[in-house]
Amino acid sequence: MTDRLKELSTRPHSTPTQVAPRKIRVIGVPLDLGQSRRGVDMGPSAVRVAGLEAKLEALGLVVEDGGNIPVPIAETKKYGHPNAKYLKEIAATCTKEAELVVKTLEQAMIPLVLGGDHSIAAGTVSGVAEFYRRQEQRIGLIWIDAHSDINTPGTSPSGNVHGMPLAAILGLWQDELSRIYDFSPKVLPENTVIIGVRDIDQAEKENIRNAGITEVYTMRDIDERGMRTVMEEALRTAGRGTAGYHVSLDMDWIDPEDAPGVGTPVRGGATYREAHLAMEIIADHGRMTSLEIVEVNPVIDEHNQTAMLAVELAMSAFGKKIL
Repeated sequence: MTDRLKELSTRPHSTPTQVAPRKIRVIGVPLDLGQSRRGVDMGPSAVRVAGLEAKLEALGLVVEDGGNIPVPIAETKKYGHPNAKYLKEIAATCTKEAELVVKTLEQAMIPLVLGGDHSIAAGTVSGVAEFYRRQEQRIGLIWIDAHSDINTPGTSPSGNVHGMPLAAILGLWQDELSRIYDFSPKVLPENTVIIGVRDIDQAEKENIRNAGITEVYTMRDIDERGMRTVMEEALRTAGRGTAGYHVSLDMDWIDPEDAPGVGTPVRGGATYREAHLAMEIIADHGRMTSLEIVEVNPVIDEHNQTAMLAVELAMSAFGKKIL
């Protein structure tokens, strides 16, 4: 055996592949067609106003703003089938978004996607998964949210697509949203982790089991076991056999006291410090392929507090340290 082979054979199998996020492209997706409460279409602007680009550049990162994906407004369209409202428009938007995400990764930049409601995740994950699929690799998914967003048109009580993107990503329903780039699922269930949920429909519980997701960390798990333990386990699962993992951060994961301006607020969420710790641990592992931050709603926010927190969390995810 050559010295090089000996060196490779003695390396720990758990050694992660490092993803060095030195160049970032910000992509705005001002989509609010996926839910009933209006206002999240202004989320990308609110986060930009909170100083996202300058604060990331202060960390030594190179930041390029790729602008916004064009999105139709609700008043100009009919919502279509009541079980999946505005699905055609949402799928078209997510397809355009996925194309820009692929282009961003091809140009050796890390996509930082700003929503908009959480239905945009179908576009972000499709783009990231397609880029790595072309390299014969797969990705993991860290889904951080108060909700599991794993309804389908057949189980959704509202027909709002922002409650369905994870189901589309995992291939639990097949249509133009789940078949972006003509492959499904985008992520395997064994590399999918849900963190921070506290508001799950009964049908979603069944969908989680049917999908084969085995790691779902509720707020009780975080309370009992602590954020560090939860995040370390989650990142190992999402990173096992993958090129890295996409992080989908819904700001309603955080308690409304710290993040009041979100699409669907739910009491009992993560604290300010818990949220930062989660992002800091992600940065420590160095395997985040991409990040999206969704559901910032400045219409019901207090002095842009939630958008400013979103910027702070992005900074932590990209490596800002206290000391």
